[in-house]
Amino acid sequence: MDKVDRMPSFSIGVYCGSRPGADPAWAEQARSVGRWIANHGGQVVYGGGHNGLMGILADAALQAGGQVVGVIPKALVDREFAHRGCTELHIVETMHERKRIMAERADAFLALPGGIGTLEEFFEVWTWRQLGYHNKPIGLLNHLGFYSGLLSFLNHTVNQGFMGPWQMDLVKVDEAAEPLLRTLVQEAGLPGATTLEQI
Repeated sequence: MDKVDRMPSFSIGVYCGSRPGADPAWAEQARSVGRWIANHGGQVVYGGGHNGLMGILADAALQAGGQVVGVIPKALVDREFAHRGCTELHIVETMHERKRIMAERADAFLALPGGIGTLEEFFEVWTWRQLGYHNKPIGLLNHLGFYSGLLSFLNHTVNQGFMGPWQMDLVKVDEAAEPLLRTLVQEAGLPGATTLEQI
């Protein structure tokens, strides 16, 4: 159930770890993403957990006055400690339902550091875009080179003829959160996106 009346001007689907990671920089990046989205009138759509980067992201957005939509399967409610403070919390039956709702509710997607769950969700939404199932922007936050090894491997697949450069071009990559978020919102073509203020 909604806790606030205002409608968000955009929604960003964020994929990130249910652990905080070894470097405090990952937590700070999650906070900055949550704050930026909230401060620009946006809404976070994420996996609904209270642990790790997921919880840090959601708490930062909520503390900044933003809206947060969490989507979590019943099987993960206990493991990821469902975030009961979300503006909306959807407890669903399956991972497929979780990913479907997140994809429908988001105007763009962003992957922060995370494990195999984060990678699986990122790759799926990327695959959907290349197949034409959606045309929403996708971003990969490569802060401190977290995803540099993955990007190197992906470029290797291009060089070996298993992917085309156009597929790599579907993902926007940046080492800093704010310019990447701004690019995603602007490429989504949302109202007011071209007038986003620097904070």
